[in-house]
Amino acid sequence: MAEEAHGDEGGLVFHPMDQFIVKPLFGDGPVSWYTPTNVTFWMALAILCVVALLVLGTRGRAIVPNRIQSIAELAYGFVYKMVEDVAGKDGLKYFPYIMTLFMFIVFSNFLGLLPLSFTTTSHIAVTAVMALAVFFTVTIIGFVKNGAGFLSLFWISSAP
Repeated sequence: MAEEAHGDEGGLVFHPMDQFIVKPLFGDGPVSWYTPTNVTFWMALAILCVVALLVLGTRGRAIVPNRIQSIAELAYGFVYKMVEDVAGKDGLKYFPYIMTLFMFIVFSNFLGLLPLSFTTTSHIAVTAVMALAVFFTVTIIGFVKNGAGFLSLFWISSAP
């Protein structure tokens, strides 16, 4: 945290790594699994922003869209086209999961740009959970669709 400067400097000295410290929202006690922290607050705020954008963007649909509807449609169209280009028409059934993950990451990073905020995606626990969720999802779907042949995707059959 901030500490007072000594000597003729005056003021406060901030360490650049202070922004990554997980702190409880209420009090100074130890952080347990159930303690609301700055990480959970900013994650909840990111989720609320995503929900607000998508709900407000689809509430009063019009042929000539307002600003929020335009932003929601641009985000939807961008992710939809990306999923369609990469995974084809069969991959569109995974679009809701990919859209949710994309929007959460975007809003978490945008909120992290605010002064005195916390970038939740800079915390290894958050990125590890998202990465493991994607890894296990892709692995399970690969085994369901291809069986044991899914493992053959990881090596060349003509290799010695």
